[in-house]
Amino acid sequence: MILDLQHIYKDYQQEKLVVPVLKDVSLQVEEGEYVAIMGPSGSGKTTLMNIIGCLDRPTSGTFELAGENILKYKDKDMSNVRLKSIGFVFQSFHLLPRQSALDNVALPLSYAGIKKKERRERATRALERVGLGDRVSFKPTQLSGGQKQRVAIARAMVNNPKILLADEPTGALDQKSGKQIMELFEKLNEEGVTIVMITHDRAIASHAKRVVNIIDGEITEEGAKEVQDE
Repeated sequence: MILDLQHIYKDYQQEKLVVPVLKDVSLQVEEGEYVAIMGPSGSGKTTLMNIIGCLDRPTSGTFELAGENILKYKDKDMSNVRLKSIGFVFQSFHLLPRQSALDNVALPLSYAGIKKKERRERATRALERVGLGDRVSFKPTQLSGGQKQRVAIARAMVNNPKILLADEPTGALDQKSGKQIMELFEKLNEEGVTIVMITHDRAIASHAKRVVNIIDGEITEEGAKEVQDE
């Protein structure tokens, strides 16, 4: 079991009001799975993603990542978990505009204290893995939207994380580029990468092998069949 969340609640305080966002959410993801968490805006999916990604803590509940009780960690230790165990892919890429594709991909390795030669070798391999071996010296301004997202995916994968966490990964892309990114995710999953993808798009969610629906902070149903048959 790579992810095990049990009875997760998340509340936010707004002045004197307590606003519940997640309500008794339980979710398990096996190693090598490809899961989409789908829900409309305001459903709680981003809050759930932030908890899975160790960017936020639940109000109550338990959360284990690869058998480790994540909630016992202090903030500094949570940062190390994010660095070593979770690869993030965002809708807006978050690339450094003045750095080459290679330097962008190598960035997590520099945080991890990897020496420069090994950083460059591993970053080059990661770019080759996503089909950009001929774009290592290009800066983001020289790349298409789809290529930027491939750089972001290479950066997310360069540390060999336990989970690839993707937040609306095709949201800023045209239909053709989005289809190519989904094909890349399928290829990575076939290679054994565990993927958890957040989306509001039914067509994008259908690429996953399992779909979890979240509405008003509650998981309502699971399984890709319901999404594809509607």
